[in-house]
Amino acid sequence: MTTPEALELVSGERMRRDLFLLSSAPLPFRTVRYTRPGSSVCSLREVDGMVASCLVEAGFRVSETRQRVQAFRCDRGKPLHHWYARPEPTDPWYDAFNVEGAREGRDLPGEIIQLVSHKDSMSWIDSPGALDNGVGTVANMELARVLAKVPLRRTVRILFCNEEHTPWTSRAAAESAARRGDHILAVLNQDSLTGKSDRDAAQGRRTHAVAYSTEEGRALAHLLKRLHDAADIGLDLTLVHKERVNDDDGMFIQAGFRTTVMNVGSFPYADSQYHLEGDRPERVDIDNLVRSARLVLAAVLALDAEGEAALRPQG
Repeated sequence: MTTPEALELVSGERMRRDLFLLSSAPLPFRTVRYTRPGSSVCSLREVDGMVASCLVEAGFRVSETRQRVQAFRCDRGKPLHHWYARPEPTDPWYDAFNVEGAREGRDLPGEIIQLVSHKDSMSWIDSPGALDNGVGTVANMELARVLAKVPLRRTVRILFCNEEHTPWTSRAAAESAARRGDHILAVLNQDSLTGKSDRDAAQGRRTHAVAYSTEEGRALAHLLKRLHDAADIGLDLTLVHKERVNDDDGMFIQAGFRTTVMNVGSFPYADSQYHLEGDRPERVDIDNLVRSARLVLAAVLALDAEGEAALRPQG
């Protein structure tokens, strides 16, 4: 299968369906604090089952790692979008899980392309969390489905973690990978894809920012730019340096995996409903999401075909 053929397999309808399932009905929120009437597990654990089923159907080997987390407290006296507050030591602890799928490559299984997205919504308010980060979750689920149809030379691994509770569970996954001595070629974190300003939304701009914090990440960002232009994906694409080594991509950088980027809708993040109750799936630009998912897929396919050579400057 050629790369253009693979990119065409990305389905907006499947991602829309999954997004509404995860951020409207049946799951209005994805937190350890909320359990639907009639359910025996919290809504975040229900997400784990949906993600694991998708990965199994796509031929990925699935593993789960239990983590202990707390919900953030809410402090509405803080600036808008930043109402989260550290929990007290006496606040309850909950079980949460990293869910990871791996599909081994046939030729070089020890070389790993790592995809990441956090699957939880805000733990301090009842927000649907469609853009933060339902979109990253459904994009990585869709990439698993498409990659099921592609013969892989190298291993693709997809981590679904938790970032809106504390501590961030991507840190545990990254540190475990470092202890094992995993050879991770690149890490691509999908967080808040298509999140943009109201003005950009009104103008119909299809925004995408590739944020990097290291020189190795810069090389990966430039690979995405070359692939975007070559495939005419049609995004308003920007490459930006992210000074703070944070978010789930930062956890991998801190663990020693420096060829890492975050794919996000805008940077600095411009969504007016960021971390608010209005972060609803109806606001998501599905066409933008399809194009963003295609860009990440193009990067996975290039890295799978060429390995580290794909990261070298051209010309």
